Amino acid sequence: MSTTNVVDTARLNLLLNELRLPAIKALWPQFAEQSDKEGWPAARFLATIAEHEIAERGRRRIERHLVEARLPTGKTFDSFDFEAVPMISKAQMTALAAGDGWLGKGANLLLFGPPGGGKSHLAAAIGLALIENGWRVLFTRTTDLVQKLQVARRELNLEGAINRLDRFDLVILDDLAYVTKDQAETSVLFELISARYERRSLLMAIDRLVHHATIVEMNVESYRRRTALERKRGPGRPPEHATQKTLA
Repeated sequence: MSTTNVVDTARLNLLLNELRLPAIKALWPQFAEQSDKEGWPAARFLATIAEHEIAERGRRRIERHLVEARLPTGKTFDSFDFEAVPMISKAQMTALAAGDGWLGKGANLLLFGPPGGGKSHLAAAIGLALIENGWRVLFTRTTDLVQKLQVARRELNLEGAINRLDRFDLVILDDLAYVTKDQAETSVLFELISARYERRSLLMAIDRLVHHATIVEMNVESYRRRTALERKRGPGRPPEHATQKTLA
């Protein structure tokens, strides 16, 4: 290699360090050699090394998000026994793990079932798949998070602690399994739920609260929401409540 080439190589490596392009720095010599041998156009060479840089950044990002997610190890869709829970399917869960249809809207996901039914495993598997699809997830025992939020409240920093959780597209509350011990625990938990409502998603794995319980679903519009909309419309009754004479 000529002195000029050595100088150019050293300078290029310095430039790539400055631009923070470690994958290109590592790979460009082998691709440059292949490019010279095969007569690649410059655009093909640049596109090839740029694609590898993007792929490497994606890999490193997933690694970081896996570390911060604190998922239990080994909990994947492949290791989950779907035959033991015939009312759900792997295809259904894989579709949920795309995330686009609900995480972008701040919708929530609830997993109901008795203790030992696989809720924590499934929640972790969903979290892992979401991370692999580019979302940020935090997996935590409900009791652990409630304790941290209580400490933040005592330090007059509850709002800040809840706001910091906004960086996660999904917070998985594992083992929402108890009627909380006191009002303070209930309060911080519901402040978290309220703060994330329709902005950021929660996945809650729930068992003892509903084990042997009767669940009554009331899928109607919120009274508070309906009242607020009526106030916004101003005085007067909506058309559906108007008499025939009024409409005339």
